[in-house]
Amino acid sequence: MSLAPGSVRDSIVSYLSMIKTDASVKDIQEAVRLSIGGVSPSSVRSYLNLNTPEIFVRVSRGRYRLRDGDSERDGRQITGQPVIEIGKSKLYHSDCFEWLAQQRDCSIHAVVTDPPYGLIEYTKKEQTKLQSGKGGIWRIPPAFDGHQRAPLPRFTVLGDEDRKALYRFFKKLGALVNRVVVPGGNIVVASNPLLSHLVASAMCEAGLERRGSIVRLVQTMRGGDRPKNAHEEFSEVSVLPRSMWEPWVVFRKPLEGRVQDNLRKWKTGGFRRPSDERPFGDVIKSSPTPKREKKIAEHPSLKPQAFLRQLVRGVLPLGEGVVLDPFAGSGSTLAAANALGYESIGVELDQRYVDIARNAMPELSSIKIDPI
Repeated sequence: MSLAPGSVRDSIVSYLSMIKTDASVKDIQEAVRLSIGGVSPSSVRSYLNLNTPEIFVRVSRGRYRLRDGDSERDGRQITGQPVIEIGKSKLYHSDCFEWLAQQRDCSIHAVVTDPPYGLIEYTKKEQTKLQSGKGGIWRIPPAFDGHQRAPLPRFTVLGDEDRKALYRFFKKLGALVNRVVVPGGNIVVASNPLLSHLVASAMCEAGLERRGSIVRLVQTMRGGDRPKNAHEEFSEVSVLPRSMWEPWVVFRKPLEGRVQDNLRKWKTGGFRRPSDERPFGDVIKSSPTPKREKKIAEHPSLKPQAFLRQLVRGVLPLGEGVVLDPFAGSGSTLAAANALGYESIGVELDQRYVDIARNAMPELSSIKIDPI
């Protein structure tokens, strides 16, 4: 099938615009293949050469970036120094997309993260409403059986444009992560039953392999409600099933050779077994985050250490390497890594959560959890 004139060039421009940094010819070729189908490597190289320096800049041997935006990138300090270093963990106060764009290829061994997959609920406007108890996109539910229910984002109100923005968000995340993670590295992303399919599709389009999901088996307070303003008339109806599980979508950067080759070279390519007798499973029994942990780290989507430590331990099959959480929040993933003796890096944009993480990380990591 013949391609439209300029489609290869446009595909390259689209990819480099998305990642906002330079990329290797190999990565560019893979991005073009995922975007428009099979194209010979020589065609991609020809387009790069023919359009340099008018559109592309050859940064070094086999690496290119867009010419546009040179002045903005020159001299810009994105990564800087970590604002917090506790144990083997480092936390950066930065936009994670900009931070990822500045990192070396193949410098991270695994990713475990709970991103703002609703996007809208983490804008400054909606976070201010949440802090003041006014709700907004966050639904502040009434007390239930004497217990105050935690705020929940209204994912069901997302429109078509919101979902398109969500797709672009995760495709960009997938492309950036695909570059910095080593071959065979695990990428585990928290989601929910309503949106996990979009997350999976977008990140696979960015070049990652989907490897299933890990189910956090926990009964949440999402769903199960009777019809609004008609709960007495339809008392036997639940509009949406009560959610009793939480999907963490599992991806892998494509292997380099066989699994055993990848393990020897990159220390990745699988999950760490809990014991010789028991393989790592895709269902982890959990409970809601304990009040003690919520008091230590005030974050609306804080996950319990008992769950996180099992997950973080598993993503490094040989117990070696660096775990990244690009949406670190109040540092719970980093705290879990510290408790395990793993190296970890977190990136958080919101200064409020960075400030919370400073004290929360050592406290969370010191919590005693029953052995896995």
